[in-house]
Amino acid sequence: MKNKTNDPRSLMPVAEALNSILDGVQALPEENVALDDAFHRTLARDIAALRTQPPAPMSAMDGYAIHIEDAFRGARLCVIGESAAGRPFGKPVGKGEAVRIFTGGVVPDGADTIVIQEDVQREHNFITLSEADPLPRHIRKVGIDFHEGDVLLKHGTKLGDRDLSLAASMNHPTLPVHRKPKVAIFATGDELMMPGARPGPGQIIYSNAYAIRAIVRNNGAEPIDLGIARDTMDDTRAAIRRAETVEADVLITTGGVSVGEHDLVKPSFEAEGIDIRFWKIALRPGKPMMFGRKGAMRVIGLPGNPSSSYVCAFLFVVPLIRALLGRIDVAHHIEPAILGHSLPANDHRQEYLRARISINDNGVAVVTTVSHQDSSLVGNLSEANVLLIRRPHAPATQAGMRCEVIRLPD
Repeated sequence: MKNKTNDPRSLMPVAEALNSILDGVQALPEENVALDDAFHRTLARDIAALRTQPPAPMSAMDGYAIHIEDAFRGARLCVIGESAAGRPFGKPVGKGEAVRIFTGGVVPDGADTIVIQEDVQREHNFITLSEADPLPRHIRKVGIDFHEGDVLLKHGTKLGDRDLSLAASMNHPTLPVHRKPKVAIFATGDELMMPGARPGPGQIIYSNAYAIRAIVRNNGAEPIDLGIARDTMDDTRAAIRRAETVEADVLITTGGVSVGEHDLVKPSFEAEGIDIRFWKIALRPGKPMMFGRKGAMRVIGLPGNPSSSYVCAFLFVVPLIRALLGRIDVAHHIEPAILGHSLPANDHRQEYLRARISINDNGVAVVTTVSHQDSSLVGNLSEANVLLIRRPHAPATQAGMRCEVIRLPD
């Protein structure tokens, strides 16, 4: 009898699987947070400036504000006052007059150029211009940065440090951002032990969730650790119900999604009323990945092998979180590079090889795969900084040929 597990017709293409996961995703509701709490949050709507910057003509240098008609070498002018940041000179400047001005000071009415202090000789209340140019100089015009009503931060922007500075300058003490998705995570397996334990025969240390929680947190969601479910239907189903109790937007399981007698995730999903949309993808590593929905909660069953678990979480969970956050950049950025060595032809599964990218002496990005691609290995996964994409049925490629990569998080 033909093994359907290895039948290419039974495996969903990677792009189709991602579309299924993202189908119908709506950005989560907005909430207002203080600027200091908005770092790396996602804007829920466009933000316009509440003020004009600068609101008045400002000096860009320390010097003297004068009439442009007086801006000639040897001119002798009377200093009638001073304008400093936050302390403007409240009177106009006439011909033959000057106002001492400092960077950020408001340019008084009547003045239309600044002579820098290095080009001035001062004697008591008089200055003599040693250098001058009959052109407007060193004045920041009203609104040269932005005007009130200008939309400067767009809906879907992941807010960085410079965005927060801009928002503050626009006079916004708080920002509307999308609520962080709640992502519940649990593993299955009698063999799993927590780090620090002494494993017995056949037992292994549980490591997958540490990377997955970091991925979730790094992409702006809130991870919720549901621990380890033992290899029983009761324990697995109870963990699924705990995810519903905490109102998780996403449930991620790791392990137990294959076809063995102890792989109980699929029947547990079905018993808990999760509508399974697909099981098994034309992907290496990560073929047995599963996806389903129960109400608003999206459920992803990741493989148990560490590299498979990580690659699938990176490829599918990250875009899902971004979509729930209303991000503009949902898809991973694919970039070109050059192969550092030859690769054989690929089969029907899309492959994501763990690899390293580096810049050679000619400034070219060169990609070299790590030594072993076994999905159970963690050391090589940690060594990688990119995923090298090999499309289904890709022909053999030689060193120096173009390839495509996705960079992994730093």
